[in-house]
Amino acid sequence: MNKYLYPLLLVCLCLALNGFYAPTAGAQQLWSEQKPWEGVPEYYQKWKYPDFQFPSTLGAWTKDRVKVGETLQHLLGDRPERPKQLKVKTLYKKNMNGYTLEKFLIDNEVDGWIPGYIAIPANVKGKVPAVLAMHEHGGSKESVFGFNINARDDASAMLLSRGYAVIAIDSYFNGERRGTGPAGDREKQSGGDQELSQFKINLWFGRSLWGMQLRDEQIALDYLATRPEIDMERLGAQGMSMGSTRAWWLAAIDNRIKAVVGVVCFTRYEELIQQRQLEAHGIYYFVPGMLQHFDTEAVMGMIAPRPFLALTGDSDEGSPISGIRTLEKKLDIVYSLYNKKEQFKSIVYPQTGHVYSDDMKIEMVSWFDKYLK
Repeated sequence: MNKYLYPLLLVCLCLALNGFYAPTAGAQQLWSEQKPWEGVPEYYQKWKYPDFQFPSTLGAWTKDRVKVGETLQHLLGDRPERPKQLKVKTLYKKNMNGYTLEKFLIDNEVDGWIPGYIAIPANVKGKVPAVLAMHEHGGSKESVFGFNINARDDASAMLLSRGYAVIAIDSYFNGERRGTGPAGDREKQSGGDQELSQFKINLWFGRSLWGMQLRDEQIALDYLATRPEIDMERLGAQGMSMGSTRAWWLAAIDNRIKAVVGVVCFTRYEELIQQRQLEAHGIYYFVPGMLQHFDTEAVMGMIAPRPFLALTGDSDEGSPISGIRTLEKKLDIVYSLYNKKEQFKSIVYPQTGHVYSDDMKIEMVSWFDKYLK
């Protein structure tokens, strides 16, 4: 069978089994870039935006990389140390079609319990590779696993069918964690904004909401490390939108991630400002002090030489194409320092907006098959 036909048939089967729905290309909200800085008040145009330059030698980057990593940890805020001994509650364990599904809670020892699912393929021998799957803004662990029929970010069925374990948690203001912020169940009511309230309260404690979201994902990795079924040397991270951004940030600060796939949100901040599209991202996304040091190429550069695949539409207002092209050039440089240029790949889909298409899912699974199998 043609090597491209089999994955396509697999996608169709998995999507059918999970009730997947995604808008067709004609139904997408497509966006086009404006002239850079057009309409941006002059004061902001004159600000000094960082343009991080990777050095010309691996030795120099090895030193710079340490400094970038330390700066990232500082920018994420005064995050409490992760639990040394995890407190985990297993709520149930079910035998599903081709895999075992467990629902769990983990105490993050700061502000509540993290709800999540872990799925282990059935009839496998030895340790299996695993993928941390991260939901989009407005999604949940249910959407990642296809339990929500209108999910856009469901990719777990494909991964399970290829022999990967999959783990997913609800991030701070999503899924079962809604109503657990500082104002409790008031944040479930119309007009409530748990995302904003958690952004505010963490600033008061010298932390960032984004840093705390990443801390929870690291706790999920800590839990994976306790599971005897999981090969921690074959661990991937993937997600769409907010999940994509969490995937590449997490890989930047945690070397346990061995391969990354980011779907949409392959974004450089200066170009986002040039295009007047700060509104395309929620408040969770903004890390205080970031542009006093560098733009996103420095974060993504921390992933090198581990495999990193970016899948983006050319008509997505959250990822201006001008920023994508800048990132591609800069990341080619840092991967070339390791003689691993082929381990960074960016695919830009024409006439495509903010979606996780079937073609993108095929590329995602193929990437992990190449580097984690």
